Amino acid sequence: MNAFWSYFWPCFAAGLIVGGPVGTVAFRRRSNRNTAIAAGVAIAFVLAALWHGPLGAARRFEAAVQQDIKKTLVHYEMTRVTAHLHHGPLSRRVVLSGPADDFQREGLVEFMDVLPGVSGATWDNSGGIPLIIEALGVALLGYLFGLLLAYLAELRRRYNSQWNW
Repeated sequence: MNAFWSYFWPCFAAGLIVGGPVGTVAFRRRSNRNTAIAAGVAIAFVLAALWHGPLGAARRFEAAVQQDIKKTLVHYEMTRVTAHLHHGPLSRRVVLSGPADDFQREGLVEFMDVLPGVSGATWDNSGGIPLIIEALGVALLGYLFGLLLAYLAELRRRYNSQWNW
């Protein structure tokens, strides 16, 4: 499982799909530009939040990463150690607990860090950036990219409109 493709790509695509049409409207009408851009950001955020929660992407992401974590612990025969993604709110940081010596602790942190979709691992209960915030950031990035494409299309339209053959 790749975190970018399975979780973040739909958020980016939602922002991109919203950014293109909103940018087309915003760059042609100066009077409603700020309103259109703000409404587009809100729509992109709502779509990303829907993807995260009600559409179940966060649950699927957590289940897939949890399965990889369990496989890693079984592979290294560390069955007395437990690991899970940090909750409250859900983040991509793995929280490890259980009996292990210093060498095992350091090794497990390194092994968990390289799992797809994991941003880091720790033995304390410190959380990272919430997954919903990362999704909103990716949706905003897609939205800005859509606005850029709309702006370039508008520049081309304005440039071509000067030619009267």
